[in-house]
Amino acid sequence: MDSMLHQKKTPYLMIAILFVGAFVSFLNNSLLNVALPSIMADLNIKDYSSIQWLSTGYMLVSGILIPASAFLITRFSNRRLFIVSMAIFTLGTALAAFAPNFGILLFGRMIQAAGSSVMGPLLMNIMLVSFPREKRGTAMGVFGLVMITAPAIGPTLSGFIVEYYDWRLLFEMILPLAVISLLLAIWKLENVMEQNKSATLDYLSVVLSSIGFGGLLYGFSSASSDGWTNPIVLTTLIIGAAALIAFISRQLKMDEPLLDLRVYKYPMFALASVIAIVNAVAMFSGMILTPAYVQNVRGISPLHSGLMMLPGAIIMGIMSPITGRLFDKFGPRILGVVGLSITAVSTYLLANLQIDSSYTYIIIVYTLRMLGMSMVMMPIMTNGLNQLPTRLNPHGTAINNTAQQVSGSIGTAVLVTIMNSVTKTEANSLMSGVDPATMTETAQAVVTQQALLAGIQYSFYVTLGINIVVLILSLFVKRVDTSEETVKKLNRQGQKQMKPETV
Repeated sequence: MDSMLHQKKTPYLMIAILFVGAFVSFLNNSLLNVALPSIMADLNIKDYSSIQWLSTGYMLVSGILIPASAFLITRFSNRRLFIVSMAIFTLGTALAAFAPNFGILLFGRMIQAAGSSVMGPLLMNIMLVSFPREKRGTAMGVFGLVMITAPAIGPTLSGFIVEYYDWRLLFEMILPLAVISLLLAIWKLENVMEQNKSATLDYLSVVLSSIGFGGLLYGFSSASSDGWTNPIVLTTLIIGAAALIAFISRQLKMDEPLLDLRVYKYPMFALASVIAIVNAVAMFSGMILTPAYVQNVRGISPLHSGLMMLPGAIIMGIMSPITGRLFDKFGPRILGVVGLSITAVSTYLLANLQIDSSYTYIIIVYTLRMLGMSMVMMPIMTNGLNQLPTRLNPHGTAINNTAQQVSGSIGTAVLVTIMNSVTKTEANSLMSGVDPATMTETAQAVVTQQALLAGIQYSFYVTLGINIVVLILSLFVKRVDTSEETVKKLNRQGQKQMKPETV
């Protein structure tokens, strides 16, 4: 099947159309965080936990729908699926841009998430079937340019717009791009993926998946602000974990599961998945802890803190296609080991940031860390996907996307909790034997600053430990054989596992 598909001309125009759609959906994912205080003031929202739902709700809807993307990509043509998804995303963007109140804005964000959730998995699957396995590294490197760069530049762009314009421009600038992508898709998009029209949706799996992943995402994202002992946090985590166990058990017993967990029978995919999950925790930590240091310890404005992180985003964007070509030439192990070594060294340097660390030093170290990260994610993931039969690609990409989203949420919650706990302990230590009433505001501010710095440093050391674990795992990565004979054998084995009527 792979060779049959690759005898056709590579659909570059179609991939470009999909790239535009994926770029705006990924950009939209990280665009709103910096703007939340401005939206809160403009719409007269008193409770920050309410306004936070603009980000949390988007993440929840995406986390619930991504597991179903494997079924959708298998059952429906890629043309119809993209057009419907982009139409839904465009509608949500328009609702958010012109929302007269918070309720409509939140509804628009939920609609956006419903449309964008399938974009990443769909584009990744089309890239997998459009390029031979020995050239996937280059192709997936270009995909990484979109997947990594768009969310990375989001905070910087958002900070600039909020500083000088109205927050509604965040949606208004995305709307024409979404409309253009939709019109181009209607005009030029073709079908390049095979369909399984007999595939059926197991509704109980959808329910269990929604409760499981939704509960865990909500519980962990709320834990960092509400605390781990909060009854709602505990309840959602317990229910989510129970539903997830039931979901996994059901998938392993089904002939046509919603998410085919048999992908974990392939050792390089399983190893790549574990590395991606642990690495996502480390990556998200840098995106949370660095702004906390820059803004709360150093007192730098959100706009300028975003600008300080922009070189790192640019480096990731430049390196992604280059890394893809290096993967095709040298394989994943050397890239993973070098990239994770750079990440570990830069994480150690971030763990030793001081009150008076220079702006130039912060920018260089953060950019160095992004360089290391850019060498790891796509090569390791592509190598794992190369070991899967073609029919399991939708399941592999869906599992990767879901696992990284959930692990990123868990990692953020755990590291923020560690940071807060160490900060509180350090503040109590610095204040021991001192009457707060006798301290000036300046002295109290210095104590708070020193305590928060200690919390951030400790959290970065925990992240360093995670980096070292991933570095050790990367030593066991082996390059997957992508020869034509091996691929044919792999696909034959994959077809044998299917029910006769669905072949």
